[in-house]
This record gives sequence, C-alpha cells and structure tokens, in this order.
Amino acid sequence: MPAPADRRYARSHVWARPESDGAVHVGFTHVPCSYLGDVVFVELPPPGTEVRAGEPIGLVESSAAVCEIVAPVSGIVSEVNPVVEGAPETIIVDPFEGGWLLAIRPADPAEVDALLTVEEYNRFFPSEE
Repeated sequence: MPAPADRRYARSHVWARPESDGAVHVGFTHVPCSYLGDVVFVELPPPGTEVRAGEPIGLVESSAAVCEIVAPVSGIVSEVNPVVEGAPETIIVDPFEGGWLLAIRPADPAEVDALLTVEEYNRFFPSEE
C-alpha cells in the first residue's frame, strides 16, 4: 500500500495531513498496519486535550501487539474519528483515508512542514506496492 504524497510523515509511523480548516488529520502508516493484525481496541484522547509532538497520545490494541500512537505535532485535539471508535479495524483496512485517528489543531503549523516528505519516509520505511 503506497504512502500518499499529500501529507507528511513522522518516524513514529504516523502521517499528518493538513486540512482546509487548519486542523491536521493524523493516522497510522502502512508500517504498523503490516504487523498489527486484527485491531480490537483504540484509545484516543478526547477533543480539547493538549498534545505534544513526540509524546504518546493513545493506544491501538490488536491480536498481535499493542502500539502507541505518538503525536506528530503539538497542539489541541479537535476531533476523533467516530468510524475508528466504532469499527477499529478501519485503521488496517483503510489507513490513509477512512482509518484516520484524530485531528489536531497545531500550535505551530511549521511543525507539520518539518515532518518527513513521502520520499524521505520511504527511504527509511519503503511502501509495499
């Protein structure tokens, strides 16, 4: 599953896609999706929670592993994906679109630009075509 070029990537295997309203949608990349297995539970911070780049903000529990969700940028959680809350397997089935995890209003939009481009991310963690 190729990583889309319309977003930035963190080495913690999350992507960040800026939206027109200023928020940044965040989701897992193909790397954790390849080993998680069946996702059974997702723990996400509620809207209004302040998060810091590089710090754990939630968990994804699967049949194979428990994986931390690490914030790619600092800011305030503005939304959690209700689809993922009700159907956590969406994280694996559609990680780059319907399986997004949450939205963050970045404290400093420049943090998004400082993340890896798809080309840089793929040098470290190649996409499966």
